[in-house]
This record gives sequence, C-alpha cells and structure tokens, in this order.
Amino acid sequence: MPLPKVWIADSMSQRAVEVFRARGIEVDYKPNLSHAEQCNIAPLYDGIAVRSSTTLHGELLQAASKVKVIGRAGIGVDNIDISSCSRRGVVVMNTPFGNTITTAELAIAHLVAAARQIPQATASTRAGKWEKSAFMGMELTGKKAGVIGAGNIGAIVCDRLKGLRLTVYVYDPFISDERAAAMGVTKVDSVAALASMVDVLTIHVPLLDVTRNLINADILGRMKKGSILINCARGGIVDEKALYKVCKSGHLRAAALDVYEHEPAKDNPLFALNNVTFTPHIGACSDEAQENVAVQIAEQMADYLLAGSIKNAVNVPSLSEDKAKSLAPFIHLASALGQFMGQVMRPGYDKITVRVEGQIAKLNRPPIINALLQGLLSQSMEEVNAVNAVILAKERGIEIVEIASDVSDHFSSLLHLEVHGDDGVRCVSGTVFDGMSSRLVSIDDCELEMRPQGRLLFIENDDKPGVIAALATTLAEESINIGDFRLGRRKGKAEAIALVSIDSEPSQKVLQQLEDLPHVTTVRHVVLEEV
Repeated sequence: MPLPKVWIADSMSQRAVEVFRARGIEVDYKPNLSHAEQCNIAPLYDGIAVRSSTTLHGELLQAASKVKVIGRAGIGVDNIDISSCSRRGVVVMNTPFGNTITTAELAIAHLVAAARQIPQATASTRAGKWEKSAFMGMELTGKKAGVIGAGNIGAIVCDRLKGLRLTVYVYDPFISDERAAAMGVTKVDSVAALASMVDVLTIHVPLLDVTRNLINADILGRMKKGSILINCARGGIVDEKALYKVCKSGHLRAAALDVYEHEPAKDNPLFALNNVTFTPHIGACSDEAQENVAVQIAEQMADYLLAGSIKNAVNVPSLSEDKAKSLAPFIHLASALGQFMGQVMRPGYDKITVRVEGQIAKLNRPPIINALLQGLLSQSMEEVNAVNAVILAKERGIEIVEIASDVSDHFSSLLHLEVHGDDGVRCVSGTVFDGMSSRLVSIDDCELEMRPQGRLLFIENDDKPGVIAALATTLAEESINIGDFRLGRRKGKAEAIALVSIDSEPSQKVLQQLEDLPHVTTVRHVVLEEV
C-alpha cells in the first residue's frame, strides 16, 4: 500500500515537514506556486496543509481529486470551501488553540503601550525632541479591567491582567459563576454595565452577527472618561466611526487596534488620531505560535491519514461510512434543532437536556449530541465544531444531561432539546419521517409540524382574533412571500405561537413592525441550513 502523500502549500515552519517524515508520510514543501502550478500538482496528494495564502475553492479544490484531509495551520478557514469539502467527504481541520498565548500577549502589549503612550513617545524621541511632560501616562496597578469574552484567549488575558494587579471583570454569557470564581474574576451581566465601570476594556470574541458593532456609539459613550479600549479580536466588532468620535473628542484616553473593518487597512480616518495606536493584524505572528500551529496541524493530519483519528475537525464527526449514512438524518435534525434554539434564545446557557426516544436511542448518540450542541453554540461562538462542542460547553460551565428511552409515545424516534439559560427554559422537539425527512414537531408545550430549513419567523402572541391577519398583512406590505404558516396553542393558556416560512430576508424594520403589532410579544428571525 503506497504511503500517504501531503503537500504543504503555504509557507510554514519546517517542523511540519519533520513531523510528517517522522511519521512515514511523504511530504512536498511547495509554497508560493502560481494557481496553474497548484492545479497541476493537486491531484497527487492525499492531504494539503495551508495557512491563509492558498485558497482551496473552485478549480483548485476540484483538482485535488485524491485529497482526504485539509489542514489549516491556524484558526480561520475562510480560504477553504467547507461545504464542498463536506459533500466530498474531505475532513477539514484547524488548530484553534495554537495562537492563543501570542494573541493574548499582544493585547497586553497594546494595553501597556497605550497607557504609557510608548509609540507616540518613540516617534517624538526619534524626531530629536525631549518631551517628558507631553507623555504623562496612566498607572495600571489598582485599575479595573473589563474583558469581553473569556474563552481560550480571553482567559489568558484575564490571568495576565491580574498579574499586572488590575481587578478583572468579565462579560461572557457562556461561563458560569463558578467558572468565573475559579478564574479569579467577577462576572458582569451586560457589555453596557462592564463598559461603564472599568478603566480598560479589551475584546476577545469572534465576529458574528450578534457581535458586529458590539462596541457601538452607545457603549463607547458609556465608557469612563480617560479609559482605554483594546481590540485584538476581529474587525467589525468595534464601530470605527463611533470610535473616531470618542477618541478625537478626548473622551477616551487611548485606543489600540490590531484588527479593522476593512483589511488590509491602508487608509483609515483613525490613523490621523494621535491617541490611537495600530498593528497590522499580527495577533498570531510570533515564532513560537507559527511553529506551534505547524507542528499541531502536521500531527493531526498524520493521525488521520495513518489511523483515521480526527481532531479539531470543523466539518465532520469521527464516523465510519456505514454509521455516517444511518446517522446522517438524525445529525441533520439535531443540528437544525440546535440552530433554532440558538437563534430563539439569547446566549447564556446553564443547562442543556437532550432526550432521545424510540429508535434513535439505539443509535450511536455522541455524534447526534455533538451536532445539536454545535448548532446551538455556533450562533455565538466561532471556534465550535462537531468535535469540540461538548468540551467547549463544559468549559463554560454548561451542564449537559442526556436521557434515553427505547419507547416514544407518538413517533418512532423523537429528539427533544431543553435549554435553561438567561431567557428561562425553552424546549424544541423533532423527528425523522421515513428515515430521511426531518420535522420540527413541538416548541415548548405547543404541537406543530414544519420542515426545519430556510428562513423562519418564530412568533409568540396572545391568542386573540386578528393576529394572523395582521402578521400576513405586514409581510405582504413589505413584499415578503409566505411559504408556510404553522400555528400552535399553549395548553391551558390564552397564548399561541406561529412558525412562518418566508422566501426573503426581513429587514430589522419589518421585524420591529411585527413585534409592535397588538398582542404580539416575541418575533425572532431564524435561518436554518437545509436538512
């Protein structure tokens, strides 16, 4: 049997080459090829290792006809067509933890530099000036630091801030009070509350719909006069126009950015401000980090090619072909139920109960549970995947309870998800008909049936005449076509819910109009992948 063959398509540490060869895998280190050259050699390889330069989409991915695994030395996989890889059965792996220390240390470096105006003082001194009185700094000891996001990087930042003798407060709806206490930090309930109480605010969350412009004009205005903002997470989390205003006015002492709304950032109004300092997205740029991710991705790819072991996969669970086929409909259903709940409820989950009934209870359940948790957590977390979903949930203090019964009262198989969190307790259930067709069959205590896919509106309302007509009229006036409309009533209450399948995306204005209708209490726009 021929040895597996791997192509390292981007520049990375030679340690990756050493790892592959030590494991008996043939490896070619060929970065910086033209697109035509890449397409020419791609059919030769069982695995491809990349960083961010090589784009594995379209023609190049199609040319890689033998490839079984693609490894990204780093966390971001925007340069890889995950959907196409999944359809072809190609495992895509990344190294979500290799850059954590380096990125955390950059945030601390930015903080110290901003507090003491080191970049500005360097420029002044290099220009032959001696302006000691112009660079009056802020002492960090004894100050209050706010950290948004206490995941892998944020947790390290918290630890380093405590070492600098700051009192640390955290906003992260995914960590429990017990986890916060163990970290030696104080948990705060909202970004607004955190911003108003701290002297330093640093951001460590992914860029998602819920975090875009998270630091907006309102939050910046709430920050204490003379405070400092650090963003080494993702561009787009901070509203740069609003940041320009508060920095130019002097409300903020300083801001420091490693990431920007538009990159490469070569022309930005913030560059004109003397109290804002910059680096060109170098959070992962250290010798140690680059070696770490190169070694890690080589080891992960080797494990898969030689033993079938999967670690840090972003698209598939570890399953044999036969099991994958029998589980696929239930994995799709689980993912859809998780996605639904993750968009109906705000992040901040304490307990998740998964109950399986009937035939599904006899199947290999971990991939189903993982898919459900991935669907739920992916609405607010970037790094979650089908492999690490359970680990990330438990790290954040979320209790996971699994209940199985061979008997189901109404269906041959039933998957039930119950989530406890800041929004209270909500439930959703689904089944699979004919071994392949997924259906959502109940929400909370309301029975209804709908295929969980596409754009849906989840609506809660008082059970009064005229509500359905008002909803339909409002959507019609905005030229939004209704594909399906399902209703359910809460048992023993004058309350109802509706699931409305729509053909186009509603604007925030439309959603607000719907929520403002008489007797309507809740409107959520939910987008589910096709199942």
